Amino acid sequence: MDGDGLMGIGELARRAGVTVKTVRYYSDLGLVPSAERSAAGYRKYRTEALARLELVRTLRELGLELAVVRQVLEREGSLPEVARTHAEALDVQIRALRSRRAVLRAVAERGTDPKETATMHRLVRLSAEERRLMIEEFVADTFGTADANPELVALVRTVTPELPEDPDPGQVAAWAELAALTADRDFRASVRRMAAYQAAQRAEGDRTGLHHELTEQVVAAVNGALAAGTEPGSPAAGEVVAGLTARYALTFDRPDDPELRRWILERLEVAADPRVERYWELVARINGWPRPPVLAPVLGWFAAALRRHGAGQ
Repeated sequence: MDGDGLMGIGELARRAGVTVKTVRYYSDLGLVPSAERSAAGYRKYRTEALARLELVRTLRELGLELAVVRQVLEREGSLPEVARTHAEALDVQIRALRSRRAVLRAVAERGTDPKETATMHRLVRLSAEERRLMIEEFVADTFGTADANPELVALVRTVTPELPEDPDPGQVAAWAELAALTADRDFRASVRRMAAYQAAQRAEGDRTGLHHELTEQVVAAVNGALAAGTEPGSPAAGEVVAGLTARYALTFDRPDDPELRRWILERLEVAADPRVERYWELVARINGWPRPPVLAPVLGWFAAALRRHGAGQ
C-alpha cells in the first residue's frame, strides 16, 4: 500500500482472494471503481474498495446476476429483499435437483428403459398440487360415478400420496407405478364396478361403514388357519367359516344362513382385484409409511373356504 493509503490492483486482488482480471472486470463495470491512476496509468484503490469487492464476490457466489448486484450496491434494491427472492429461487432449483437425483438413482438401481425414465422425470417434476389433482381426477372418475360407500371415498380422497422433496429411488419408482395404475383404463373400470356394487348395497339399506373390526377378525381367524396349514375344504376350515359368518350376521343384522355365505362370497369376489391392494402399497411407499398388511392370501383362502362350505350350494 502506498503512503497515501492507496493500493494497486495486484494487492487488492490478493487481499480479496480474486484474480487481477476479475478486479479489472468489476472496475470496468463500475462495481469497484478505482480512486485514481498512477503516473504510469495503473489503477489505485482505497481500502473501501476491498470491502466493496468482497461484497460483489459474495453476491456473485450466491448466484446474483450483475444487474442485481449493481442495484444492491447503488441502494436501488434492498439486500434483504434481494436475498429473500434469491433464496426462494434457489429452493426451486434445489427441489428440481433433488428430483433429478432421485430419478437417476432409480434408473441406476432398477435399470429402467428410456421411456420409463422420461415418465419418472416428468412425474417427479409435477408440483404437489398437480399430483393431488391427478389422484382427485382418478377418484372422481371411479368412485365419483356412483353412490359408493362415503367412508371409503373419503379415505381414498384424504389418504393421498405425497412425494417428499427429497424422495428416495423407491419412492420415485412407486410414484411412477401409481400414476400408471391410476391411468389404466381396465383398473378404472374395475374400481367403477366396485363403486357400483357398493351403491347397490347402499340402495338396499347398507349403511355399516368400513368394517375395520370385522376385517381384523377375518384376518386373525384366517391367518390362524393358514399358519396351521388348514385346507379350505377341510372340516376345520368349516369351523372357521362358521365363526366368521356369525360375525358377519351380527355386523350386518342378517340371518346366518347359506344366503349370507353367498353374499359374503360375492363381496369378496367384487373386491378381489389385486391392483387395489397394490394401490395402497404404493401410497404407503411414497409417503414413507409402513407397508399395509397383505390381504390377498387371507381373502383368497376365505373365498375358497366359503365355496366349499355353503356359499357354492
